[in-house]
Amino acid sequence: MKHYSETLIIGAGAAGLFCAAQLGKLGKEVTILDNGKKIGRKILMSGGGFCNFTNLDVTPAHYLSQNPHFVKSALARYTNWDFISLVAEYGIAYHEKELGQLFCDEGAEKIVEMLAIECKKYQVKIHLRSEISQVERIENDEKVHFSVTANAMQWQCKNLVIATGGLSMPGLGATPFGYQIAEQFDIPVIPPRASLVPFTYHETDKFLTALSGISLPVTITAKCGKSFHNQLLFTHRGISGPAVLQISNYWKPNESVEIDLLPTHNLEDEIQQMKQHSPKLMLKTVLTRLLPKKLVERWIEQGFIQDEVIASLSKVRLKNLLDLVHHWQFTPNGTEGYRTAEVTMGGVDTHHISSKTMESQQVKGLYFIGEVLDVVGWLGGYNFQWAWSSAYACASGIREKM
Repeated sequence: MKHYSETLIIGAGAAGLFCAAQLGKLGKEVTILDNGKKIGRKILMSGGGFCNFTNLDVTPAHYLSQNPHFVKSALARYTNWDFISLVAEYGIAYHEKELGQLFCDEGAEKIVEMLAIECKKYQVKIHLRSEISQVERIENDEKVHFSVTANAMQWQCKNLVIATGGLSMPGLGATPFGYQIAEQFDIPVIPPRASLVPFTYHETDKFLTALSGISLPVTITAKCGKSFHNQLLFTHRGISGPAVLQISNYWKPNESVEIDLLPTHNLEDEIQQMKQHSPKLMLKTVLTRLLPKKLVERWIEQGFIQDEVIASLSKVRLKNLLDLVHHWQFTPNGTEGYRTAEVTMGGVDTHHISSKTMESQQVKGLYFIGEVLDVVGWLGGYNFQWAWSSAYACASGIREKM
């Protein structure tokens, strides 16, 4: 049995739903196919269930891609303020958590409900539990269309939009389908890897598992020189928290990252002052006033430092202490991978995609939007904003072409 839709979108996530609503608003016929049981699965799980849907400060500098200028056009055409206006139009209450990050007050389902209403309002058809087995591009009488087979049904469309996301959170149905479609049509794919993801311990660092659940503000720096100042969280498996997730995008295997555990202090100056005023203070007492007690105790147990009166602290031992506190060289064993990654780095090579319309430069009528592309944003709502902006650019491109 054959079905026809002017535009077929594969993926009912943030980018797919928003693109469909935009096309519907323009009076275009659009159908979404998705392999899941419900729409917006990743939206519902995001931001601890409250969806960090955008950020107050969005610039191209907040994104990484092998083609760094690619994001500029889409972000300029549909801005964070445009999406904030839509959220306000629906009366969705939100708050700024930190660093411009905007979260829903009442939960992520409010964003999904908004997108569902937008789609329904403009007669978007959504077919869930659709397992796609084949995609073909067919040319007949100078007309080009795509044929998509899903659940033994054949769909035909003029425009095929791939909004299937990356490989992060496989428990929510993530698959490499989008990359496979790109490769089928000879569009290069930048090798994907887990992004915004916690680091794991080497065996030699596993003494730190005792600190699981403890967090503290740090400055963390990658070998490339990029730094972030935010919270670090110790876990049973390694280190996590916003600072670590951010730096993971700039880390390469086998490299170390430098961590300043007291970024707002100058420990050397403070110890020198204490040597003058309270020379009989024990080093452990001094450090536990500034750092988690368990961390200091583990350092002593491991022989990294010794508990002694600060008056007897030699220059060599002081330097070792300062290196440990302000210049901790942590070499991850690896990352926790796609299971806990927020998003996927890498993807469809944007050198082969129009930055204005998201259309393939070599396969007309084929579009890629959202996370499936080689675009990844910082932690803090940037990846959702890319979903909204790239989806809008795609819908605008289809309208202009047709």
